Amino acid sequence: MTAMPEGLESIVGRHYSTGKLIELTVAGGRIAAVNGLAEDIGSEVKGGAESGTGIGIGVGTLSDAGGGIPWLAPGLVDLQVNGSFGIDFNTLPLRMEDVSGITRLLQAGGVTSYCPTLITNSSAAIGEAAAAFAAAVRSDPAAAAGIAGIHLEGPFLSPEDGPRGAHPAEHICPPDWEAFVRWQDAAEGLIRIITISPEWPEAPSFITRCSDAGVIVSIGHTAASPAQIREAIAAGARMSTHLGNGTHLSLPRHPNYLLEQLAADELWGCMIADGFHLPPSLLKLILRMKCEQAILVSDAVSLSGMPPGHYRLHIGGEVVLTEEGRLHLAGNPGLLAGSAMQLAEQVAGLACSGLAGLDEAWNCASLHPAGLLGLPQAAGLAPGAPADIVSFRRDGARLKLLDCWKNGVKSRCSVE
Repeated sequence: MTAMPEGLESIVGRHYSTGKLIELTVAGGRIAAVNGLAEDIGSEVKGGAESGTGIGIGVGTLSDAGGGIPWLAPGLVDLQVNGSFGIDFNTLPLRMEDVSGITRLLQAGGVTSYCPTLITNSSAAIGEAAAAFAAAVRSDPAAAAGIAGIHLEGPFLSPEDGPRGAHPAEHICPPDWEAFVRWQDAAEGLIRIITISPEWPEAPSFITRCSDAGVIVSIGHTAASPAQIREAIAAGARMSTHLGNGTHLSLPRHPNYLLEQLAADELWGCMIADGFHLPPSLLKLILRMKCEQAILVSDAVSLSGMPPGHYRLHIGGEVVLTEEGRLHLAGNPGLLAGSAMQLAEQVAGLACSGLAGLDEAWNCASLHPAGLLGLPQAAGLAPGAPADIVSFRRDGARLKLLDCWKNGVKSRCSVE
């Protein structure tokens, strides 16, 4: 291959969806061209985009058929990150360097864009954390490029035990537009998603105002009636936060707020596929009901990316992180203490479950969330799209990430 002109980079690998050998030409932070190469390896891949079955994944394995040539895929987009690598976005003071550090570490795990998530807290604490993200984006180009917006999960959630989850009851309150405006001002406009429960009488008007302001309203941690769910959708709600989690232990057979959200074509459905939060049957249902509006989120907490062991969290107390990535209360192994699995691991796990091909699972964590946010990354590996690219190999039940490009700048991956 001849040398590339200065300022251009050539990336060769197999397209994650078609299995075809391609060459991506990157220039100015974008994909300038996508060229098929002479070697056609599509026959080595079972299924493929045309059959709709993904790129040859058997249950429990991600074995590579094509030898040493890496696969190429769009960068991952995570809409819900509470923290990682020992840093909690909701523990104050939140240092600007911590935000920048996590942004770079997430990129090393293939996540090229993400939404740092702030949960229910006092009004002052939410404003302080929001301002810290704004300062990081102002001061650090890497944070500015990687942070797609803040996801505010609370405090306008259900006060009921079960739907409320681990959100502190003392700070749960009805939707308050003036409070939201204060937080958005502190964030310098960075809040892109807000999770609320539509059970509050103030919810419809609040949802409309958020929608008019370009903020995506997501339904979550709710005890709302089906009628209230439909009213929220009519007011502009567009997403469901971690469907199937943050609910009562028992629901009416029908109707109920979970089925109402699953059936709503207007709602994009987020799911945690770490193997612990949802059973395969519900994951399959979300995938089939939401199709191209199904989204994988990590919902990662501060212990995500940390070694297995015993830890203490400010919410949850003594917890245990197992070798398998399950985070549970030390005193009650049956109760989860959050999600500790990074997004690329969840993509691999969903593919290995046999519920989705690797390309479908990857799209749920890349093109789909980018599409919801209106990011140009939704174009994937197409000419003109941002050069947010991940290369990887398939190794048993894991994805071995190799390199990651953010706007054409390459970094070495460190998370498998």
